[in-house]
Amino acid sequence: MAEYRFPVDASQIMLFARAVGDKNPIYHDAEYAKNTEVGGIIAPPTFVQAAAQYDPNFPLRPRIGEPWFGSGREPTGVKPKEKAAADGKKEGAIGQSARVLHAEQKFLYHRPIRPGDVLTVTTKPGKRWEKEGKRGGSLKFSEAISEFRNQDGELVVTAIMVGVETGQTVTQN
Repeated sequence: MAEYRFPVDASQIMLFARAVGDKNPIYHDAEYAKNTEVGGIIAPPTFVQAAAQYDPNFPLRPRIGEPWFGSGREPTGVKPKEKAAADGKKEGAIGQSARVLHAEQKFLYHRPIRPGDVLTVTTKPGKRWEKEGKRGGSLKFSEAISEFRNQDGELVVTAIMVGVETGQTVTQN
């Protein structure tokens, strides 16, 4: 079970809302937000995805002075085969089999995220299951469940990511 902390401030909320194109003033205008049902600035849906930058083990987070495998075709110097060989794993990107894909993401919201919150993120494995693929071969599904709790220990968001391992190696175009 992995755990790390994610401090939240108003500027992060505003920048995230701008990055996803959400102009709702509840994410940046304190005067407007105080007169709403929630009574202040809150974070937009999916904001918890920004927590990945605080996860010391997040494989797509750049680390100063180290080559990394980001999201480009050939990012800053680490090719999938080199990364896999260095890790002693199967050929693939970000330290996983090249056959692992992100299949689904769900968010369950329990309370608003507010500036000043310090979220503790705990991730654990969830259910696992298999299905037969349409093109042959089995598809192996697995969940990763992340709970985001505020500084008072209150559950704020539950994020459930479903990954799928295909029977074939994924190729880049």
